[in-house]
Amino acid sequence: MKLAIFDLDNTLIAGDSDCLWGEFLSEQGYVDSEAYQAGHERFYQEYVEGTMDIHEFLQFQLKVLADNDRKILEEWRKSYIEKKINPLMLPKAIELIDDHRQQGHELLIITATNRFITEPIAKEFNIDNLIACEPELIDGQYTGKVAGTPSYAEGKVTRLNEWLENHEQVEESWFYSDSHNDIPLLKEVEHAIAVDGDETLITEAKKQNWSIISLR
Repeated sequence: MKLAIFDLDNTLIAGDSDCLWGEFLSEQGYVDSEAYQAGHERFYQEYVEGTMDIHEFLQFQLKVLADNDRKILEEWRKSYIEKKINPLMLPKAIELIDDHRQQGHELLIITATNRFITEPIAKEFNIDNLIACEPELIDGQYTGKVAGTPSYAEGKVTRLNEWLENHEQVEESWFYSDSHNDIPLLKEVEHAIAVDGDETLITEAKKQNWSIISLR
């Protein structure tokens, strides 16, 4: 198969779905606004700098799932998608996805954001295949823990290889990302594309002769 892989945050959408989820929860009064926003700002800055501890972040991010009933969480999520995500879906990203789809390519979103947040976003883009950090579920309730390897940095390579074990052999592959945290996976594909990339990624893209595009 020919496989087109897309990062999500700041690649297909003009924002970070993790941060936007935090904003939404704070604005609605579902969490302690000041503490939650401060936590998100710290982790996002560490993400930008490439120093974030993904396990520490997931402990912070998944706590709200463990603290609330799943049906209530799903109601919150529906409103979040409508208010925060749909306005930030980039038209050029939709065109890019459709171009790969029309060529018969398999489509995959791979993201460090957890599945609870990103699964409905992938559906908005009509992409069935999603690799995301997996919140642990026991007896239908989130535990606040992560299951398996987080799909972050080198973990994206690990998770993609696990996914490929149950799929056809890849003849040709593309990966679109904005972040230097995705350099390990960008080095694994035939066509690496920096999308509105951060400074570190753009420097590496020029060094590696990768494509550089904007979807903004």
